[in-house]
Amino acid sequence: MAASKKNQLTTSSNSEVAEFLKKVELAPRPVASSSRGRLIFAMDATASREPMWDQACHIQSEMFNAASVSGGLDVQLCFYRGFREFYVGKWVSSATALQRLMSSVKCSGGLTQVGRLLDHTLRENEKQHVNAMVFVGDAMEESVDQLFDKAGHLGISGVPAFMFHEGYDPAAEKGFRGIARLSKGAYCRFDASSAQQLKDLLAAVAVYASGGRRALENFSSKRRGVVAQLTHQITGK
Repeated sequence: MAASKKNQLTTSSNSEVAEFLKKVELAPRPVASSSRGRLIFAMDATASREPMWDQACHIQSEMFNAASVSGGLDVQLCFYRGFREFYVGKWVSSATALQRLMSSVKCSGGLTQVGRLLDHTLRENEKQHVNAMVFVGDAMEESVDQLFDKAGHLGISGVPAFMFHEGYDPAAEKGFRGIARLSKGAYCRFDASSAQQLKDLLAAVAVYASGGRRALENFSSKRRGVVAQLTHQITGK
C-alpha cells in the first residue's frame, strides 16, 4: 500500500475512534441492577476472523481491569460460526475465565448471524438488565430491515450496541452503523493493525457498562493515549 494511502486510512481510523468515543459518552446511562456491570461480548467466529479472534483473546483482560474501579464487570461471551452454530457462554467475572473460553474456540467458515445475537441480547436483558453489548466483526449478510427492527428494541430496552467493524466492507458498515444508531450505541471501524485502539475502546465501553458516563470521564482523565486525548476534545476536560 502506498504511504499516502496508508496515512489516509490511519487518519480515517483515528477520526472514527473519536466519533465512537463521543457516542459512548452520549449513550444512555446504564440501569444498574447490581453493583457490577453486565456486558455481552460478541464476536464473529467465521473463518476470516481467526487472526482478530486470537488478538482479542489476549487483550480482553483490559475490560476487566478498566471496570474494576467502578464496580466490576460480568461478561458473557457469544459467537457464531459454521452452519448456524451460535454459542452462548456462561457469565464470567474474570479475564482468566473469559480467556479460557476464548482460547478453546476455533473459527470456522459460515454466514453471519447478527440477528440471532440481537435476539439473544434482548432475551438476556429480560432476565436481568444488560448494560451494553459489544460486537466485533467484519461482514454482514442479513436483511438490514430485520436487524434494524431488533436494534430498535434494544434501544427501547436501554441496551446500547457498540459495533466494532474490522475492515472496509460497505454492506457491513451500513448494517453496523444502523444497529448502533437505533440501539443508541456507537459504531467504530478499525483495522487488524490497530490492536491498541481495540484495547482502549473495549476498556472504554467496559467502564461505561460498569459505571456510566461519569465513570468513563474519570477513566479518560487518567488515561494517556487515544482515550484521554479524544475524550478531552469531546468534553473539554
